Amino acid sequence: MKYTIKKLAELAGVSTRTLRYYDQIGLLKPEEVNKSNYRIYDEKNVNKLQQIMFYRSLNFPLSQIKQLLDDPNFSRLQALEDQRKMLKDKQVEIERLLANIDQTIKDYHGEIKMTDTEKFQAFKQQKLHENEANFGTEIRQKYGEKTVQQSNQKFSNLTEKDFQAMQTIEKQLIDDLVMLTKKPDLESPLAEKIYQEHKQWLQYTWPSYNTQAHRGLVDMYLADDRFARYYDEKAQKSVVQLLHDVVYRYTN
Repeated sequence: MKYTIKKLAELAGVSTRTLRYYDQIGLLKPEEVNKSNYRIYDEKNVNKLQQIMFYRSLNFPLSQIKQLLDDPNFSRLQALEDQRKMLKDKQVEIERLLANIDQTIKDYHGEIKMTDTEKFQAFKQQKLHENEANFGTEIRQKYGEKTVQQSNQKFSNLTEKDFQAMQTIEKQLIDDLVMLTKKPDLESPLAEKIYQEHKQWLQYTWPSYNTQAHRGLVDMYLADDRFARYYDEKAQKSVVQLLHDVVYRYTN
């Protein structure tokens, strides 16, 4: 079965503009462009578009999707199995949030009394789950199972005040990193402030802080693109190398 761009857009429920953009960036090239200059898509294109849409539903950026699909070792079956697992994990997160909402409604009506910690437990579990899915293996290899468990437990036990403060510090850290990119002076008060912010942010979850572990963490940021993307996507620009250099400067 072959499709024009209009027919494929209707089939998939996307716009022709989206498909043209995918063609432009090399994410989804049509099988052919006919004599009338119409893009023509075949079953292989249909399967690839389905993969793209699964990844998009999981909030993968287009650049990462392209990298995955262009990998010569890419397996469609393995990708489907991985996507199924990620969607099941997402389902668990949604069910946890729904349960928290149900409890909050009961608290509002006076049927139960939720503690402040319980009100934010679902959000903290969601964050822990995301970190585990994205970085769990690497963190355990670097710091060991015991340290990771202690860190997760400390995060789970954060009070509402500390949880909110941690989010605020992270946002300020990102804003300051963006500011420092405009004039990357490692000797500046802003650079030292960034180091202190990152240190304080880590101390909300780390069982104990030491400069060697801090350096090891920012080394991982550079060694693994997934860690870098966490910061770079929040900042909307490359900031991980700068954060790495700041930490090394102030952990001498």
